[in-house]
Amino acid sequence: MTEHDPKERAVNGPIPPKAVVSRLSLYLRELHHLERDGQETTSSTQLGKMLGFTDAQVRKDLAYFGQFGYPGIGYRCEELIEAIRRILGTNRSWPVAIIGAGNLGHALLGYRGFRQQGFEIVAAFDADPGQVGNRIESIPVYAMSDLAKLVDQLGIRLAIVAVPGAAAQVVAEQLVAAGVEGILNFAPVTLSLPAHVHAVGVDLAIELEQLSFAVVNKRDKQ
Repeated sequence: MTEHDPKERAVNGPIPPKAVVSRLSLYLRELHHLERDGQETTSSTQLGKMLGFTDAQVRKDLAYFGQFGYPGIGYRCEELIEAIRRILGTNRSWPVAIIGAGNLGHALLGYRGFRQQGFEIVAAFDADPGQVGNRIESIPVYAMSDLAKLVDQLGIRLAIVAVPGAAAQVVAEQLVAAGVEGILNFAPVTLSLPAHVHAVGVDLAIELEQLSFAVVNKRDKQ
């Protein structure tokens, strides 16, 4: 079975549901684990079992982007990793900015996993003059007044917002004006953005609420 070009299919074919793209990231994570363990091939059954999905779900998700795998072999881990990275756009390095150099921003700047997945934090920005000029994990902290200039100079298209909720919308608008096209928002608010700008919100309190709901309801059923 030959492998179709997933990049071309992803661009020209129907846009897959967001849930499918989310599962691609999970498949990629598990494939990396398998490869690190020395496993050269896998199957939809194994991938599904690792994540709690059916093998049919795995095959259906991958089918949005082309045909993968070989009869009697399954998926070659290295090839499928390369294909999924190409689909997700992480087969290249993405320069990323972080807005907010407080406690959360400081922690994010120290997270090594971004670089391993192709995301290079190249600059941090903060409205506090006391933060400007500092280096956190070797990343320079700039004034917000330098945002537009550095976004252009460094080719930044993605940014992480790690500021208090009250400031998040204003910061997001500054990022959009500077040319940023994708925002990962850690502020506990929903951003209002133009249609061409994509945002993903990470609200840790909401995630904990979902977790507590699951635990409470499980306990009530016992």
